[in-house]
Amino acid sequence: MPPVLTAITDRVHFAQTGLVNWTLVTGDGGVLLIDAGFPGNRADVLDSLGRLGFGAPDVRAILLTHAHVDHLGTAIWFAETHGTPVYCHADEVGHSKREYLEQASPVDVAAHVWQPKWLKWSVSIIRKGGLTHAGIPTAAPLTEDIAAQLPGTPKAIPTPGHTGGHCSYVVDGVVISGDALVTDHPVAPRPGPQLLPSVFNHDEQSCRRSLTALATLDAEVLLPGHGPVWRGPVREAAEKALQA
Repeated sequence: MPPVLTAITDRVHFAQTGLVNWTLVTGDGGVLLIDAGFPGNRADVLDSLGRLGFGAPDVRAILLTHAHVDHLGTAIWFAETHGTPVYCHADEVGHSKREYLEQASPVDVAAHVWQPKWLKWSVSIIRKGGLTHAGIPTAAPLTEDIAAQLPGTPKAIPTPGHTGGHCSYVVDGVVISGDALVTDHPVAPRPGPQLLPSVFNHDEQSCRRSLTALATLDAEVLLPGHGPVWRGPVREAAEKALQA
């Protein structure tokens, strides 16, 4: 099933799938991808680009919220095949290059597979290349000068916790939160604004501090890494996640 593509502003578009989401920011000189799905989402990413009138060569850059395989997967192919620049927070560059890995291990996940939804999710992500450990050797830190040249001039909002260098972004007043704040997940106990289950988080206390940081943003739309668009004060979404 192709991703559901929603126009959020004139240039911000949200691609949602049952496993993971990404954001496309269009501009005169091409398009910026914020996150890029699993390796097995390549056709979905290309489909979302095509529906906006773009192809792989039109991707000016890929901006990662963090370097988990469900967010950098297709970026590996873009970087290798098209030389697409890939940027992230400076503290996430080593993770993107796979100098180290901050990700739930198969053993961590296996402890939960007796639950049907965890088993179904595990099978689904394996089919999408979820066991891939490849990195992106060319990953580089996003600087203000680089951001100023990208479609939408994204503003970085550091939100560490899910990974050590996790970063959210603001474009056109819209918050792209990655996994710092999600609105659902295939293994979530309930829908709604929340943190991911702790097994997925590098530092749970930092996750909660990052929710507090997101709650200070004056924004009315949030695009999460998992789950549907949140429309309403982002502060309320962050507060709901903190209470949960």
